[in-house]
Amino acid sequence: MHDDIKTVLYAEEEILQGIDRVAGEVTESYRGHDFTVVGVLKGSCIFAADLIRRMPIPLELAFVYASSYGAGTESGELEVNFFPSEHEIEGRRLLLVDDILDSGQTMHRLKSEFEARGAAEVKSCVFLDKPSRRALPFEADFRVFEVQNLFVVGYGLDFAGRYRNLPYVGALREEVFTSKV
Repeated sequence: MHDDIKTVLYAEEEILQGIDRVAGEVTESYRGHDFTVVGVLKGSCIFAADLIRRMPIPLELAFVYASSYGAGTESGELEVNFFPSEHEIEGRRLLLVDDILDSGQTMHRLKSEFEARGAAEVKSCVFLDKPSRRALPFEADFRVFEVQNLFVVGYGLDFAGRYRNLPYVGALREEVFTSKV
């Protein structure tokens, strides 16, 4: 697995320092307010877990499933399901947490869906932000790192379901993802 990585972009220690910083920002933003962290599965699970463990304030946790890549490298049709229950959304402040903000389509659609289902507020927090790929004008309220237009894996990010368990974020060698597409 490690041989498939061209270069390590963020080591585990850097990742945890970045998450500490963002957890502090989120904590200050939500201190004194009831809110729900909504992790976008599958990619955000590692980031969301590390993030909430660094936030010493009351919160609830829910998940939504959204997928658009399948086994490819380009965003396709967005599949969304497993929304939290109505009482977890209606009138609540929500913090959508995702692994990467790329085209903006997933976060834009999820934010719209949660607002339509009665959320009082929907903010977003992403582990990686890739603004060079943005197809919609969407900006995250909180982000850990900005990344260039590389195919990145590790720390929850995958290619064809693999590499999520790497403790760092690395750029995948091009021959790895071009040979499987």
